[in-house]
Amino acid sequence: MVQINFAKREINCKLVYYGPGLSGKTTNLEVVHKKAPASKKGELTSIATEGDRTLFFDYMPLELGKVGGMNTKFQLYTVPGQVYYNATRKLVLQGADGVVFVADSQPDKMDENIESFQNLEENLREQGLQPETIPMVLQWNKRDLPNVCDVGELDKKLNKYSSPTFEAVAVTGEGVFPTLKKLAQMVLEKLNKEYGLNPEKNKGGGAPEAKKPEPKPEPKPEPKPEPKPERKPEPVAERRAEPKPERKPERKPERKPEPEALPKDRRPKGYDMGSGGRSPQPEPKKGGKGVMILLVLILALAGAFIAGGYTGKLNDVPALQPLQKFYNDKLAPTLGGGSATQGE
Repeated sequence: MVQINFAKREINCKLVYYGPGLSGKTTNLEVVHKKAPASKKGELTSIATEGDRTLFFDYMPLELGKVGGMNTKFQLYTVPGQVYYNATRKLVLQGADGVVFVADSQPDKMDENIESFQNLEENLREQGLQPETIPMVLQWNKRDLPNVCDVGELDKKLNKYSSPTFEAVAVTGEGVFPTLKKLAQMVLEKLNKEYGLNPEKNKGGGAPEAKKPEPKPEPKPEPKPEPKPERKPEPVAERRAEPKPERKPERKPERKPEPEALPKDRRPKGYDMGSGGRSPQPEPKKGGKGVMILLVLILALAGAFIAGGYTGKLNDVPALQPLQKFYNDKLAPTLGGGSATQGE
């Protein structure tokens, strides 16, 4: 079963070498591993059993190029030849993308070849693979030995599905790479049918290259719609200014008419012309406070002199004689004292 590794951009295919014991399966893998470039092959691993051994390694051939822009990588396996290792055969055959059946060309090995091919058909069907459709190549090995079977006889007894066949001498490498190359091409052609790849063989007659995407027909330009005449925006009706409510003038309080001024002959004393004829205000008497203050001072002074016994001396001072007289006439009778002259 093909495995696609998108991270490494690799397509991994599994190829299995099948056939009777000692037919040359292991020799095929050893020759491929020996002659393949070191950078294009993995480590050859061997699983030894009592009567046979299973080999496998990874192989990335240069001449097969790329498929779908990805490198093709093949994993090559062999199966044990003995019949009692059938469980191991099934396990190795699981998920195979192609099969190389290696037949021994010696006449005494014909029955083993037929039995092994029938076992291959049974195991393929158990794995869900059809021998009629799976890529398969038959290799007639050991063609260098004397008294080998005729190619036509081998083809008649073993090639039931008209698969490609190759003569080979595995120990010398003859026919080994043509067999592998043909099977790889068949596997990649099947990939082309399943994944829609375009098979284009390279100069080495290798695998199909990646299918180039077919150019899509250019879409016809859609007819541009005729531009509609632009509609001019209708003029917005000017809003009429709503009449503001008239403000009623504030009514000022009516001023009462001022009474006519009274004639001068009828004006009372203290009548104020600026008062609008209102009632006159009495004028304050001038000098009232000054008289009272002066009177108090005089009384205080007179009392002081009387208390001090100096009333008799007032007459000696000409400036104080009027005061002495005022005292004798006005204050002395009120205070109960004698005149200033009585003490003399």
